[in-house]
Amino acid sequence: MPLLPRVHQAVDDALAEGLSLVFPTWCAGCDQPDVALCEACRRELAFHRLTRRLDRMPVISAVRFDGVAARAIRAFKEEGRTSLARTLGPLLATAAVEVGEAVVVPVPSSPAAMRRRGYPIAELLARRGGLRPVRLLASVGTPADQRGLGRGDRERNVAGTLHARGVAGLRVVVVDDVVTTGATLREAARALEASGAVVLGAATVATTLRTAPMGDRRGLDR
Repeated sequence: MPLLPRVHQAVDDALAEGLSLVFPTWCAGCDQPDVALCEACRRELAFHRLTRRLDRMPVISAVRFDGVAARAIRAFKEEGRTSLARTLGPLLATAAVEVGEAVVVPVPSSPAAMRRRGYPIAELLARRGGLRPVRLLASVGTPADQRGLGRGDRERNVAGTLHARGVAGLRVVVVDDVVTTGATLREAARALEASGAVVLGAATVATTLRTAPMGDRRGLDR
């Protein structure tokens, strides 16, 4: 690891140690006390470049949504542990760079999710990863919670809920935290392309989908 990231990590660890005296914390991956994410769990979050195709759109993810990755993302999204974005964000940024050079467009959090959490998931991850996300997508509907819905229900639930503006002629990559059935990413691509953007692909931190390495396209749904 280069010197500067090591220094930043040492400062983060020192601050976390000090804060733990006042606000007890634990590893999001394994519950080890007094650390936001222990070294062993950080190693579990190494970039693996998992790829999937949603229709014609390639989606590159950094890790599988299980084990440490799933616990860390849930803690970031549902427990307000925004410091985890410093670890998850670079994974998203690496995946986005793999898609190609383009304007980074985060999937917007719904109004209900913003009221519940207080921060935009995809945008915050992108910023913590060093990307410069541009808000070119906006929610225009109120979809139900996607959890527990099958693929068809998810597609119908998000259909027409996103609108793009100011994107004509732009090459874009869509970013989000997790891809499951791909319904949200498909809707984002639809909205962007309908307004004249060229969608190179999408990038996520994690995937729950059956995947294959970039060089092996066998078994990928199209």
